[in-house]
Amino acid sequence: MKKLNLLMLSALVMTLSSCDAIAGIFKAGAVVGIIAVVIVIGLILWILSMFRGRS
Repeated sequence: MKKLNLLMLSALVMTLSSCDAIAGIFKAGAVVGIIAVVIVIGLILWILSMFRGRS
């Protein structure tokens, strides 16, 4: 099983250039960042609406 994983990893490394791998990492990071910002803004708006509802 270890040989299979090593074989797959070496095939992946040979088919992808480093630029493609880094570009994929940055794209994934950008998507996660955008989702995190939307969630934080949604939480802030929800908390503010809770305080406004009490008055």
